[in-house]
Amino acid sequence: MGKIWRVSGPLIIADNMKGSQVYEIVEIGKEGIVGEIIGLERNKAIIQAHEDTLGLKTGETVRGTGKILSAELGPGLVGSIYDGLQKSLLTLVENTGSFIKRGAKAYALPRDKKWQFSPTAKVGDPVSGGDIIGTVPETNLIEHKIMVPAGIKGNIREIRKGDFTVEEPIAWVEHKNEVNELKLMQEWPVRKPRPYKQRLDPSGLLTTGMRIIDYMFPLALGGKAAMPGGFGTGKTVAQQQLVRWAQTQLNIYIGCGERGNEMADVLHSFRKLNDPSTGRLLQEKEIFIANTSNMPVVAREASIFVGVTMGEYFRDMGYDILLVADSTSRWAEAMREMGGRLEEMPGEEGFPSYMGSRLSSFYERAGMVNCLGSPKRKGSLTITGAVSPPGADFSEPVTQNTIRIVDALYALDVSLANKRHFPAISWLTSYSLYVDAVMDWWDKNDPGWHNTRAIALRVLQQEAELEEIVRLVGPEALPEGDKLLLLVAKMIREDFLQQSAYHEVDTYCTPAKAGLMLKTIIRFYELSQEMLNSGTGIENIRSSPMVYKISRMKDIPNETFERQIKELWLEMEKGLIVHKGGVS
Repeated sequence: MGKIWRVSGPLIIADNMKGSQVYEIVEIGKEGIVGEIIGLERNKAIIQAHEDTLGLKTGETVRGTGKILSAELGPGLVGSIYDGLQKSLLTLVENTGSFIKRGAKAYALPRDKKWQFSPTAKVGDPVSGGDIIGTVPETNLIEHKIMVPAGIKGNIREIRKGDFTVEEPIAWVEHKNEVNELKLMQEWPVRKPRPYKQRLDPSGLLTTGMRIIDYMFPLALGGKAAMPGGFGTGKTVAQQQLVRWAQTQLNIYIGCGERGNEMADVLHSFRKLNDPSTGRLLQEKEIFIANTSNMPVVAREASIFVGVTMGEYFRDMGYDILLVADSTSRWAEAMREMGGRLEEMPGEEGFPSYMGSRLSSFYERAGMVNCLGSPKRKGSLTITGAVSPPGADFSEPVTQNTIRIVDALYALDVSLANKRHFPAISWLTSYSLYVDAVMDWWDKNDPGWHNTRAIALRVLQQEAELEEIVRLVGPEALPEGDKLLLLVAKMIREDFLQQSAYHEVDTYCTPAKAGLMLKTIIRFYELSQEMLNSGTGIENIRSSPMVYKISRMKDIPNETFERQIKELWLEMEKGLIVHKGGVS
């Protein structure tokens, strides 16, 4: 048991800590404030406190627990709301009220709830780490697969069927006269990546329901992406859209240092929204970690690694998982504060020199893998992180370090946000390196995807090149062909890329609908070029009823879209692209 020697904000130095280890969890003072040892110098320990240290005094006790920061993994995770240290906020509210006391404790998994365990293994079966020995129906959308913890192997001596709490034994594994007891719950150190059999290249489309991502800059299952943007560009709404509609088996949302009202909004909305593919409540496939801006700064790092550890755990079951972190910039700011208090040599703009490696240790835990154990299975963990560069300056260190790590960038543009174009993802600066990885998926579901996407991007690029000329001489001085290109580019921007997160229909768009929408605009472009060549003026094309009908495509429900769009195509193919009396 040590004593506090000095307190500096969230940083505590304690002496008489001989025998402690780095990253060991300690309890500080009478209230048992949770802290983590981050450095040792002889018998002194440098501790970062994960709770408010106001009022702590020199000489108060520091008790080592002998454990490192670990996540509890087992039935009860899905649908839960945690703080940065994986304490159940719902349990804390029940025990302490709305104002959570410092040092309050709460288990991540309920200890009194019984879960129905159905074994799939039997007595005498040889098992090892990663083998699935049974299942628990956690929610209507998630079947929790109980796995043998890593490092345990042998033959099953006994296995039970029935209802158990997470602390009750369900099986016993014997190896060389040593017996290991298995429970529904296991623990894993949050900073240590979970093992897997083989790492695979990301493949297959992660369907997000956002047209600009799914169709233009696709994200592959097992990929990693960043979404940087200045204040007011819609990062949080875009991230919430991802975690709402991504067609994965489980989504994890980490509110890392963002505003409390934003976290409250997402928690409130998930109680009402339904998953488009199953019709069940979205809450049945989500995990929330709330570590908002008014919560302890140091716990931001813990929340990031607790979330990614839970993501790896469900990936080990063979599921596709999406993890969203909003935002990693707040975590980097916490690193900068701790680096300053530790008097470390600062890097660029005061951030610690190891910031890039810390960010990398988070993003690199994404991936598609062949999981350990039997039966054979494949799972993926996809990570997207929001970045909040001050003044929308993408040259600042956090954004630049993140761009070096990720393979898809969704750059949010202030000028688009000012024009009320949302999502404000810039099609000129964003990119995805997963185009080839999702090619097979699109070839099966939309064979013309690559060509249609290329045409749309080329039109948008040509529009950007014409903008300077338009500013100098005005649009009327352009040739008819360029005027048509500007019209089609506007249709792509406003009728396809622009998407309302708050519209009942437009909030989620299937890839099939997105493909038909863009193909309709491209077909309009082709027919309009034929009209120009036959003598029809651009004004007749611009005032065509078809322009309005195309602009309302996004309001057509996904279920009836294909039938209605066929009728629209028939009108265009018959030559009804201009006013009655025009050239057909």
